[in-house]
Amino acid sequence: MGSNLPILYSFRRCPYAMRARMALAVAGLRHEIREISLKDKPAEMLLVSPKATVPVLVLPQGEVIEESRDIMLYALKQNDPERWLQDWGPDLEALVERNDGSFKTYLDQYKYPQRFDVPMETARDRGLEILMDLENRLAASPFLASQSPTLVDICLFPFVRQFAAVDPHWFQQVPLYRLRSWLAFFVEGRLFAQIMTKHAIWKSGQLAIILDASVLHSPMD
Repeated sequence: MGSNLPILYSFRRCPYAMRARMALAVAGLRHEIREISLKDKPAEMLLVSPKATVPVLVLPQGEVIEESRDIMLYALKQNDPERWLQDWGPDLEALVERNDGSFKTYLDQYKYPQRFDVPMETARDRGLEILMDLENRLAASPFLASQSPTLVDICLFPFVRQFAAVDPHWFQQVPLYRLRSWLAFFVEGRLFAQIMTKHAIWKSGQLAIILDASVLHSPMD
């Protein structure tokens, strides 16, 4: 079951995988999901994607899409009922590049200070500069590019969520009033709850878990 469907290798808490799952869900693209353990990655995934990071989408014809943004674009080009691709272009792509580049670096330094030769406060302050830029952008509209969510919001919020969770008390004290409301919109939404459903770690030969926009068939039910 599921062999004629796209297969998504995912890790529930990975922000890159979160945004890919959201795009697949909102597009209503029926697919098989395979939750993996980062400590014991399945041979089937490593065979199609030696880079060994999630998410990975394997199409029925054998094509492999290894980057979360490419997975999102693939799904939304099939079906974009919420118009997440509206206004997508170089300016918004630059925001995502900054998020996936420098902001992700500051997030890692802030979240795992023991791994880096950078003071935690320094990493936090550098990340805050980017968050303040997002706060200022939200003065013009409730979302980063429009009056409704678009691809850039979906790409960024899982990382802002992680940054906020390192020290929730600090995050509530800094002047990010619009950004906190923006973040809450996504974190408290039904779509995010749906894509954060827990699945058992996938094992070769097990019953496939098939997802679409509204139907979930899981052996954990």
